[in-house]
This record gives sequence, structure tokens and C-alpha cells, in this order.
Amino acid sequence: MLPKEILRKVRRIEITTSKLVTDMLSGQYESVFKGRGIEFDEVREYQPGDEIRSIDWNVTARMGHPFVKKFVEERQMTVMILLDVSGSSHFGTAKRLKSELAAEISAVLAFAATQNKDRVGLLLFTDRVEKFIPPRKGLPHVLRLIREALYFKPKGRGTDISGALKYLDGVTARRVVAFVISDFFAKGYKKALSLANKRHDVVAITITDPREVALPNVGLLELQDAEDPRSTFLVDTSSAAVREKYSAKALALIEERTRVFSGVNMDHINIMTDKPYIEEFIKFFKKRKKRI
Repeated sequence: MLPKEILRKVRRIEITTSKLVTDMLSGQYESVFKGRGIEFDEVREYQPGDEIRSIDWNVTARMGHPFVKKFVEERQMTVMILLDVSGSSHFGTAKRLKSELAAEISAVLAFAATQNKDRVGLLLFTDRVEKFIPPRKGLPHVLRLIREALYFKPKGRGTDISGALKYLDGVTARRVVAFVISDFFAKGYKKALSLANKRHDVVAITITDPREVALPNVGLLELQDAEDPRSTFLVDTSSAAVREKYSAKALALIEERTRVFSGVNMDHINIMTDKPYIEEFIKFFKKRKKRI
């Protein structure tokens, strides 16, 4: 049985995120994500203006006059959330850790999917695939995804985005909408993103803490690599030159990340831990809807 504090936190996220979806994202999610295509509905008699290629020749032969196939859009989708739970996700200097914000964003996406009657699944990854929960519908399933996103204890600490995308390809037979939630502090994932985005509709959601972009002036500061605890070093944050160099390097990484997304023609949403994320989602939906 889950501890009461875990149940309370899951319930709090359920209330918060479901209200956000209902009040602010209702309709926008459905309008910008399409189903897998079209499915056969029925046949009807040919009418002037119908395309010749839509004629059902078998029915036409049996009935003695032309009939055409009628199709409808298949609305139901499969949504996969690929959630980075590596060591660097357990960092935060704003109101919460990046991992906590990522779990809440996962809940928003899961509730948006389930309200639209879409199936949603979860893939947790570090430098390996930690856990895969196949897509399903329904509130109990969504609550399970939230619990796993919040409290799963990974074995790995590194980040292998390419490995997670390859795993996704192996467990999905059809096109899905895949949200990759990560800080993208990794290398060599451009090719995997490109291949995945050709088969699926992939959206990157980057989560960044303000202290990953700019250092405060607090004198000597001991830092540790979150994905390699053996790596520690001292930084003199009182030096303006050190702070400028740190920020320049951080911004270069962010710019490179953005170039990768643009280079593979992939949508992305940038989230800062100290700013409201729902506004970024609304901007994303409006931009994507306009493009479609």
C-alpha cells in the first residue's frame, strides 16, 4: 500500500493538472494533434464529383452500379511520454526540482490525452530504459503514470536519449505522438531524434533551472556532477569572468539544442522551473495550430 503522503501528492497533482487541462487547454490539444489517419466507415452510391479511385469495385460489380467507399478520420491516438529521470533531473533552485516539474507536466499531458479518449503510456529512462508502461486509457491508468513519474527510483544516473527513442521504436507498431521530457544534457541524439520524428510526431519539452544558465555571486561554491557523483570541483562565483564564462557556455548548449530540434524539423517547448509552464504550452498550441 502506498504511503499517505504519496497519495496526497498524487491527488494534489491530479486536481491541479486536470483543472489546467479543463480550463486552459481544452480543445487546443485536440485541434493540433491528429489521429493515425482515416478508417473505413461504409459504402454509398456514387455521386457526381466523387473521385474514381474511391470506387469499391467489388460492391459495384455485385450491385450493378457504382458504389464508393466512405472514410472517416480516426481520432484516437496513442501518446507516449518519454521521461528523463537521470541524475540531473533531481536538481532545483526555484520552487521545486526539475523532476517534480517534469512529473507535473507528464500529468498534464496524460490528462489531456485521456480527456480526448486517447491512450497514453510512459517510458522512464536514464542511461538505460528504466520502466515501460504500455499505453492504456482511463483515470486509474493516468494516476499510476503520475505515481511512477513522481516516485520511481532509477538505477542509472546518466542520460541516453537515443536509447530511449530506439526502445520506443521497438515497442510501437504504429505512429504515436511522443513527448520527450528532458533537460537534454546529453550528446549524440540528433540522428535518433531525426529517425523517430520521421516515423512519429515527436515533441521535445526541455526543462531548465535558472542556475543552469547563470551563477549567483556567493563566493567559493563546491559543485558536483549530478550524473557522476565522483566529479566535484570548486568554483569562485565572486569572479565576474567565471560567471560570464559559465553563462556563455550554458547559452551555447541551449542554442545548440535548439539547432538540433530545428535541424530535424521537430517541435519543442522550453520550460523554466521558475516560470509558469502553462503559458508556454498555450503558445506552443497556438503556434502549431496556425502552422497546421
